[in-house]
Amino acid sequence: MLAGCSSSANLVKVNLDTSKGAFVIEVHRDWAPIGTDHFLALVKAGYYDGDRFFRVVPGFVVQFGLNGDPAVTAKWRDMPLQDDPVTQSNTVGTVTYATSGPNTRTTQLFINLADNQRLDSMGFAPFAKVISGMDVVQSIYADYGERPDQGLIETKGNTYLQSQFSQLDYIRKATIQQ
Repeated sequence: MLAGCSSSANLVKVNLDTSKGAFVIEVHRDWAPIGTDHFLALVKAGYYDGDRFFRVVPGFVVQFGLNGDPAVTAKWRDMPLQDDPVTQSNTVGTVTYATSGPNTRTTQLFINLADNQRLDSMGFAPFAKVISGMDVVQSIYADYGERPDQGLIETKGNTYLQSQFSQLDYIRKATIQQ
């Protein structure tokens, strides 16, 4: 059950107000309960507020989830999650944790911009889906591609991103619908 949520036990909606506009994701606990519970804890903690969409690969994914404050990123980075089984396919609009191997999920997420079913067999378990505002997601600034250095984002946060990649779009506020 999702503590603190008035929605049904398996379904919660999260609003993401971004510099490009708003979109809503519907979180399905029955798809990936470990990932869902962790994501909702991060949203409640304000973790994603101010975070940049630092990796945008058109026709593939939009990635985010490194906090603008390196101390906050460090706190959550050392809490990797066990993997959830893949019960849904990585189709357009699904939200999935980025990983660096088995049982390494932490805070980084991506939204599929295409049908990426090849990720299913690699253990990428979707836990949510964009249900409104996919046009906003598709309009997120993509010209930097994969150039922002994730190591520098972890150590320098938004200071690095603002100085080197000032046009990155970002999440103003992520909130759970009550």
